Amino acid sequence: MKFSLHVQTRISDWHFIKDLENLGYDAAWVPDTQMMWSDCYSTMALAAQNTSKIKIGTGVAIAGTRIAPLTACSIASINTIAPGRVFLGIGTGHTAMRTMGQDPIPIKEFREYLRVVRALLNNEEVDYTYRDRTTSIVWQDHGHGFRNTESSIPIYVAANGPRACRTAGMYGDGLCSIFNEQKEVLEHNLNMVDEGAVIAKRELKDYHTVTLTNAVILKAGEKLTDDSVRARAGSWVVTALHFIYEIWRYTKDDSVVPDYMKDVWEEYIDHVNNFDLPEEKWHQRIHAGHCSFVPKGESRFVTPKMIEGTSIVGGPSEIAEKIRSAEKVGLKEVSLLPPLDHLRSTASDFAREVIPLL
Repeated sequence: MKFSLHVQTRISDWHFIKDLENLGYDAAWVPDTQMMWSDCYSTMALAAQNTSKIKIGTGVAIAGTRIAPLTACSIASINTIAPGRVFLGIGTGHTAMRTMGQDPIPIKEFREYLRVVRALLNNEEVDYTYRDRTTSIVWQDHGHGFRNTESSIPIYVAANGPRACRTAGMYGDGLCSIFNEQKEVLEHNLNMVDEGAVIAKRELKDYHTVTLTNAVILKAGEKLTDDSVRARAGSWVVTALHFIYEIWRYTKDDSVVPDYMKDVWEEYIDHVNNFDLPEEKWHQRIHAGHCSFVPKGESRFVTPKMIEGTSIVGGPSEIAEKIRSAEKVGLKEVSLLPPLDHLRSTASDFAREVIPLL
């Protein structure tokens, strides 16, 4: 089992990735969310230059905001600084696109995007279509030091729905999903990955699986209703709520709402409907505080049921046992995304109290 953190991309905090290396973490994922945080590649470059062991990758790169050759160039540039320690996490852009009031890139386009990136990272000439014009592209050789495509760069596809998970099986070296630590979710996702591999006529070897989650380590005597616990859990709880709401908003399919959200669901819909913004600007508010803090008025949604439904919760030994159970199903990496105010303490507590048990 590998352990990592997704870190809020603040360029002045690049040194936190060095702290994670010192704590023994295997990897750091740096998100690409342009309306919220700093540029991921600039932040990764600083971290790569100042670390020596920890793996560093996009967590995740957004296909809808950068053309495929640019993404390939950017990650290959980072691989020049940290050869063999770089990976490309990539997705359709659920949050990054929604915060601009736009839809994520369609799956058909995403698959074509991955085809081009994969070919370029393999140093292959590839057909590429831009503004309806298709040409053949290949890296220009100006000598050593511009990019590194000799050291392999694995592609980890962020996916939650069936078509996206199949895409991960078609083009990815791994899958990153939320709730992958839950047995039924991981099993379903891996079945879709296998279907994608069959479509692409690929044999999946050493396929990587990652869950993006939060760990809420309960101290002696703490209860899920305690303010201290809700503070450590809150940002991830409401992020999951925002994620499900966006899916429901565009599908109007009530089945996407998990059981643990149903107690707060109607109240949350009322909360959104009462935004002091016109509906065409709701996208500016829905993801407020994304993975960093609980927005004003949303702390009431951080209930015990919501905490347990979205996070890995318990004492150190209980959390370790839950991770062991997920590992038996096929999970290979746990990646935490704690709230900004508790980022360092959660990273330290998890490294000191949970990882040694595993």
